[in-house]
Amino acid sequence: MTSPAPSTARLITGSIPRHLVSQTLPAVIGVAAIMSVGIIDAYFIGQLGSAPLAAISFIFPVTVASTSLGVGVMVGINSVVARALGEGDLAKAARRANFGIAFACLCGIAMGLALGLLIDPIFSLMNAPDHLMPLIRAYMAPFAMGFPLSLAIMGFNGVLRGQGEARRTSTVSITYAAGNWVLNPILITGAFGFEGFGIAGSAYATAIGWGIGVVTALWLLRGTSLPLDLASLRDCDLLDSARAIIRVGLPAAFSNAINPFGLAILTALIAGQGEAAVAGFGAAGRLQSFVIVPLLGLSGAIGAIVGQNWGAGQQARAREAVRYAFGFCIIWGLAVAIAMMAAGETFARVFTNDPKVIVEFDLYLKIAAWGYAGFGLLIVGNGIMNAVDRASFALGQSVVRVFLVMLPVALLLRPAMGSAAIYGAELAANLFGAVSALLLVRHVLARPTPATAPAR
Repeated sequence: MTSPAPSTARLITGSIPRHLVSQTLPAVIGVAAIMSVGIIDAYFIGQLGSAPLAAISFIFPVTVASTSLGVGVMVGINSVVARALGEGDLAKAARRANFGIAFACLCGIAMGLALGLLIDPIFSLMNAPDHLMPLIRAYMAPFAMGFPLSLAIMGFNGVLRGQGEARRTSTVSITYAAGNWVLNPILITGAFGFEGFGIAGSAYATAIGWGIGVVTALWLLRGTSLPLDLASLRDCDLLDSARAIIRVGLPAAFSNAINPFGLAILTALIAGQGEAAVAGFGAAGRLQSFVIVPLLGLSGAIGAIVGQNWGAGQQARAREAVRYAFGFCIIWGLAVAIAMMAAGETFARVFTNDPKVIVEFDLYLKIAAWGYAGFGLLIVGNGIMNAVDRASFALGQSVVRVFLVMLPVALLLRPAMGSAAIYGAELAANLFGAVSALLLVRHVLARPTPATAPAR
């Protein structure tokens, strides 16, 4: 096997801590930019009243689940590209990269059509009240139409991440978010004499932002070792490339989607506690998504580092990266939990002045925030297992976490504890995620690196 050039597999040499910082910091900036869109959405939609805020609380798990399926495709592309580069096979990496982009776009079209056709059935299953359905439809229709652009971004970012191009990936996210920052207030509440579209304006801003992100990604990919070159598909074994991506991407997609699916079920359960509980739960979830950004950034960055070193047969370096990453998850998660518990009501007043919503917001943070560290270990562990082609382990872990821990705890405790039971169920699930991630990653990385065979 030939040695890879530093420009194509640069993460297999040099300091592991330095690589973690160089890959994670840009990822954190990119994820923070994306998450800030959710915060801005919640703020401006909150200005429309409690009903739109409750509607977006129902919508949030569905949009996250849809995006999580796309993240699975990105993870599959990231994994096969990183391992091919670690093996020193640039031609194979190029074939996998270009196939992955085409595959992601086709998935986006199929998923967008499905979302558009299933709006009413999905939200009926979530117990969305009839008076909120017009608001939900107004948002979901343009969101579904623009969704293929989101998957195109996932395809490009998978190729960039597999190469360790964290800064370019971050730039794509920032341009998408910047479009939303400018358009959200204009399209939701109106400006300069324009009345705005209300809740639908948020979806329009999202779709336009995705379009901006696609153009940016196309431009940035040109300057890498794996530019867009669909002509390379003529020399590609399409079935083999599809299997390689799906073997990682399909379990990763379902693993990512199961968590928001569980969140959707919790939202349906908490709907029985009243509209204030739903609004508080949804708004606090948006804030939570923002404060765990470093953990999300690390979970995205770890794949390229572990994947390239695993492909190159450097297991010790892969394990070293895991130790540093897990340590950071624990420290950050606990520090943020303390801050969230102390300032819950203060944060709540950013989103709403409704006293009932503020109480639920604060209660959620006081309980669920203690699971942040566990959630970090869970998602970083998933990134590690996906990188070494053990996505099925991550999927099994997510299934058990949601269906055997989160939902039973919520159902058993809700009659006696009300909404606090829902928040406690999320905490229990994240504590389980922490323990299972530590055990599974230790098991997976203890095995020998599999022998690699040439593939087209």
